[in-house]
Order: sequence, then C-alpha cells, then structure tokens
Amino acid sequence: MASVYTVTQVTSYIKNMFKQDFALNRISIKGEVSNCKYHTSGHIYFTLKDGGAQIAAVMFAGQRKGLGFQLEEGQEVTVSGTVDVYERDGRYQLYAKEITREGRGDLFAKFEKLRDELEEMGMFDPVYKQPIPRYAGKVGIVTAATGAAIRDIMNISARRNPYVQLVLYPALVQGRQAKYSIVKGIETLDAMGLDVLIVGRGGGSIEDLWAFNEEMVARAIFNCSTPVISAVGHETDVTIADYVADMRAPTPSAAAELAVFDYSQFEARLNQYRALLNRSVGRMTEQKRFRLEQCRAKMMLYNPERQMNDRRQRLADIENFLEAHLKNRIREERRKLAESRAGLERRMDMAMKESRHRMALMAGRLEGASPLKKLSGGYGFITDARGKGMKSVAQAKAGDIIGIQVRDGRVKAQVKETENAFPMQTGSEE
Repeated sequence: MASVYTVTQVTSYIKNMFKQDFALNRISIKGEVSNCKYHTSGHIYFTLKDGGAQIAAVMFAGQRKGLGFQLEEGQEVTVSGTVDVYERDGRYQLYAKEITREGRGDLFAKFEKLRDELEEMGMFDPVYKQPIPRYAGKVGIVTAATGAAIRDIMNISARRNPYVQLVLYPALVQGRQAKYSIVKGIETLDAMGLDVLIVGRGGGSIEDLWAFNEEMVARAIFNCSTPVISAVGHETDVTIADYVADMRAPTPSAAAELAVFDYSQFEARLNQYRALLNRSVGRMTEQKRFRLEQCRAKMMLYNPERQMNDRRQRLADIENFLEAHLKNRIREERRKLAESRAGLERRMDMAMKESRHRMALMAGRLEGASPLKKLSGGYGFITDARGKGMKSVAQAKAGDIIGIQVRDGRVKAQVKETENAFPMQTGSEE
C-alpha cells in the first residue's frame, strides 16, 4: 500500500522543493500589476499577470525600500524576488524584494486616455454634480443580483431605515456585455423617478472592474437626471464611473450609508426639533399671553365707560370743590360785607353826628339871622306891590300899596309920603 501523507507534509515538501530551486530563489518576473492593495501594516499585495497567466505577489513593509514609486493598477513592472509556497493557503506566490517600472499596461493606458478625454470635455466638472438627497425614500441599485454588493446594501439599508424602498436592476457587472447591461439599468431606473441610484459592484482586478471604465457607462451616468452614487470595488479601486458620478463611495456598503438615511437618528432629531418647537411655542405663547394681559390692562385703562366714570368722578370732585370754594367765598364775602356794613354804619353814624353838629351850628347861625326871630322882636319885612322886598325909600312913593310882614301876619298899607334918612344918597334900587 502506498504511503499516505498529510496536507502539511505535502505542502512542506513542495515548499522545500521551491527553496532548493536556484532559479526560483533569485528570479525577476515581468508583467502587469493588477488588484493592487496597500495594507495598513505597510505590506503591498498585488497580482502580476500577462496575457496567459497570473501570479500572486507580496512586498512586505521591510522590503519597501526596493520600490521607488507608487505601485498602481495596470503598470508594467519587473519584480525581482523569490517564488515560495504560502503553506497556510497551499499556494505559491512571489515575494518581491525589488520592483522596477517597465512601462504602462494596455488597460491602464486606455483608462488614462479615456479619463483625460472625458475630463477635457468637462464631464468631471463639479458644476454638473447633483446633490444627493438627504432623505431618500426610493433607492435604485444597478448591480449583480447575487453577490456581496447587493447583500451589503440590503443589510445596511434594513439596519438604517427599513422604510426605504430598494429597487434592484439585476445587471451584468463583468464581461463584454456588462457595459450594455449597466447602461440599460441606469436608463431604466432613471425613468422610474427614484430619489437616488447606486451603481457598482464588489472588488476585483482591473479587468473585473473594466465595465465601469467604459465610455458608454460614463455617459449614461452623466446623462442620468437622478443623482448617482458610484460604488465600484474597494476603497483603492478608482474607475471612470467614480469621476463622472455625482458622488463616489469607497465601497457598496459606504454607498448604502450615504444613500439611506438613519431612521433612528432622523427620529431622534425629529424629537429634538419637536421638543425645541414645543419650547419655542411655549415661550411664544407665554409672551403672547403676557402681551394679551398688557393689552387687556390697557383696554381696561382706556375703557370709555371707565374713562366716563373717572371723568364723572373728577367732575363731581370739581363740583364739590367749587361748591365748597363758593361757600367759602360767599362766607368770606359776607364777612367782608358785614365788616364793610359795620364800617359804613360807623362812618354814617360819625357823618350823621358831624352833619347834626354842623346843622346845629348852622341852625344856630340861621336862627341868629332869621327874619322871623327879628320879626318877633318887633321888626317887620316890607314889600312893594309886586311883593319885592323894599330896601330903600326910593322904592316907594306916596299912594303906593305896600305889604308889611310881621311875626303873626301881613299888613297892607298905603304910603302917604316918603322921607330920606340919608339925603346924600340919591340912587334907588328896584
């Protein structure tokens, strides 16, 4: 019976054969770089290929001094190092110690040529970029129906917002017919009036992703009226679709994060806004209520009925004041009148006394000069026929009738003759 070996034994044997092969220990291989990945540890993983085959390769961080440029997809390089077996995976790979750049691969040159042409046409200009809606309700997806990309998008969408509607167009994402399928998917979903489209696939080599470097796919994305998020490969993979799209996502998972808003955060933000709005409305209500109370107080202050009552009260107060003032004034005037009357009476009494005194004096004087008193003493008052008093004998002549007024009556007499007592006086009075 033939010997039976373990997998480890066989793998170790093959590894030992590789080590003993002088050509494999110091070998230089020329090929095109594909599926290049820079690991966070500093290691570089890539595939070296030509038209007929490919070989996995790795350059550890400690050997990076043997690389004088940035290793990128499609580069034509010569890698010097050792071909050895990686026992854990049971595969052989090239351990690079030095990499020199020989030229650019055909695919990469084609990629750069199309990129430059489209950029010159302005298809990458930010002015044509549409904003991604913040709250998308319907999300279209152009990718393979089976694969990690659609599963990641569905899982993340269900976690972030189960209410968002996902519309899948199952497109071919690899091969010669892929570009036509992707273009058809973009045009079909664009006509449905969705909020945003995710166009992409999972990671792969530059050949695997080449459908997203086709000009017709780039033009379909550019002409799409619905905002497009490009999600092709991994973070280090860059395609023409990434340049033309309205937004580039490093992975399909990241595209789902960008397209589907987090409902829990949205609800929490809504609750914050609701609380803020309630506080604002509450403050505004209090302000309006306070203002209303002020207006009500002013209205009461300027109420016509209240003003009328106030004016009536003020009028009554004025009437009472005037009445009291008038009474005081009348009382004062009466007092002054009484004082004036008393003063007048005193002055009248004094004047009367003075007048009586003067009258008595004048009466005494008059009595002393009174004809009656003289008549009572035997004197008489003689008048002529006309009743005019006679002061001279020249006023009478013999035969005239004269009147003699005595104390107790009148006597008429006839003049017999006249005699001058003073002969020297010749004039007469009438």
